[in-house]
Amino acid sequence: MLEVSGVTKTFGGIRALSGLELSLEQGDLTGLIGPNGAGKTTALNVLSGILRPSSGTIRFMGRDILSCSPEERSVRGISRTFQSIRLFDEMTVLQNVKVGAHVKWGASLLSVLLSLPQHKSAERRITEIAYDVLERTRMADFARTLAGSLSFGDRRRVEIARAMACDPKLLLLDEPAAGMNASEQRQLSDLILSLNQDSGLTLLLIEHHVPMVAQLCNKLVVLHKGETIASGKTQDVLRDQNVIDIYLGKRNAGKRPAASC
Repeated sequence: MLEVSGVTKTFGGIRALSGLELSLEQGDLTGLIGPNGAGKTTALNVLSGILRPSSGTIRFMGRDILSCSPEERSVRGISRTFQSIRLFDEMTVLQNVKVGAHVKWGASLLSVLLSLPQHKSAERRITEIAYDVLERTRMADFARTLAGSLSFGDRRRVEIARAMACDPKLLLLDEPAAGMNASEQRQLSDLILSLNQDSGLTLLLIEHHVPMVAQLCNKLVVLHKGETIASGKTQDVLRDQNVIDIYLGKRNAGKRPAASC
């Protein structure tokens, strides 16, 4: 599904990514982990089109997408969330999710301005899609609630629902569990597993909570100072000595995170 080869990103004299290699197959649930400043969010920004790499190639569904804008990549099937929640607080949950659906299903500007039948038909379809996504993310009961009045965990669910509303093939999640308590983390884990196993959605997950990643992901990629230091099956990567020394810490060498999951 996704082939990333030799991707480098520099900011002036700082190299945030150095020869990133990443391969995702349909149905993968892959974790992207590493210390702070390793280049994880930069990698997601490059994949989603927010940043253009300095060098390298990115192919999605067999096509080169380097020249595609974030909107074009969304239409092609790549959607994402952000570290900091970016909802429209004065809009309802339903309205927030409909915004995500408009990227792919919205009518033309002319149809909207003239209130043509195409616009009305598109709006009905978008509303149906939004309700369906809210059901899948277990947020349908909050459809008419203002997003700004929700708990932190529910706001994160709405953000994921909005990302799902454009019917992605690949969902990029940037630290979705940040700031959550243990109960909210468990609910989020259940949601991610459901999206992957029940819907067949491919996910790339950035997350610092290693036990959560170990439990969820079938593959891991570890970055350090912009370079890939390990990749492969989760259990193998978490046993890699470089990963233990650089990221997990030598004190945790005998406490493999996967063992607790």
